[in-house]
Amino acid sequence: MAGTADASVLPMQGVQRASRDLGSGSVSAVGLTKAYPSTRGSSDAVLAVRGIDLDIPRGCTYGILGSNGAGKSSTMRMIACASPRTDGTLSVLGLDPRTDGAAIRARLGVVPQQDNLDLELTVFENLVIYARYFGIRKRAARDKADELLDFADLRSKAHARVDTLSGGMQRRLTIARALVNDPELVLLDEPTTGLDPQSRHALWDKLGELRGRGVGLLLTTHYMDEAEQLCDELVIMHAGRVVARGNPRDLIDEHVTPEVVEFRFSAGARGRGETVLQDLGHRVQVLHDRTLAYASDGDALVASVRRAGVGADSVFVRRATLEDVYLQITGRGISE
Repeated sequence: MAGTADASVLPMQGVQRASRDLGSGSVSAVGLTKAYPSTRGSSDAVLAVRGIDLDIPRGCTYGILGSNGAGKSSTMRMIACASPRTDGTLSVLGLDPRTDGAAIRARLGVVPQQDNLDLELTVFENLVIYARYFGIRKRAARDKADELLDFADLRSKAHARVDTLSGGMQRRLTIARALVNDPELVLLDEPTTGLDPQSRHALWDKLGELRGRGVGLLLTTHYMDEAEQLCDELVIMHAGRVVARGNPRDLIDEHVTPEVVEFRFSAGARGRGETVLQDLGHRVQVLHDRTLAYASDGDALVASVRRAGVGADSVFVRRATLEDVYLQITGRGISE
């Protein structure tokens, strides 16, 4: 399956391709749907993914964004050939998961949402044993494990048991393990969930390194800053549907103004403040602890509110982000 496991570069080279090629993209889907049986005794199915379309170029870092329950993981499992689609068409690396699942899996790297490492084995043993699952010869598997130790900055932990590692180290090991077969496409489901900020940024650096080597990355996340930092293109999912797609910067320009002003009004002034903002013609998003107003010039908006005689406990002017896009489109916080 992985004919060049001892290659010195991470992107797959020389792997035999299946004869049926369904497209030139990394992932292509039309009307992709996933339904699960109802858990409430009803005959009605629960639609987790509702007829979405995807067109992911090869070598692209592509994001699927959304809150918990948006359908991200269900979509990823279909692409990973771990769950059959209910309806629609799906092509992964030019092949159909229904008939070519084994061939597709041989060319993928998969980083699950929860680490599933062998905790009682060492870091090095985890890499070698996983490489052997792909039919990689023992010497080549050891060479690849040795290479990946450097990639993951785990050289000093090579002979440490996995259960002694920090969460960030375990996550880096899980990503390194997904690269033992030199995959063309790496699937990462919520890659930084549960990590502290320092570990998140260290992991972003590693994903950026893969991106620079030409490895295709497909990641799901509910961290909008993560998608803005990493992704070339993305879709935003909500309630099983794609509600927006495009380049992160283009999505921000399309859906929100250049700047956002965060007002924290006192309880007595909040209603008056929100009325003034709306009278000034600005889009307003009311959150439980603050009020967001969208403006082309945040400082000018703050001055206008003050001239209207409304004071705020605090005011913060910032540039618009993907989180603002999500809030505008769905009307909900990303953690709901």
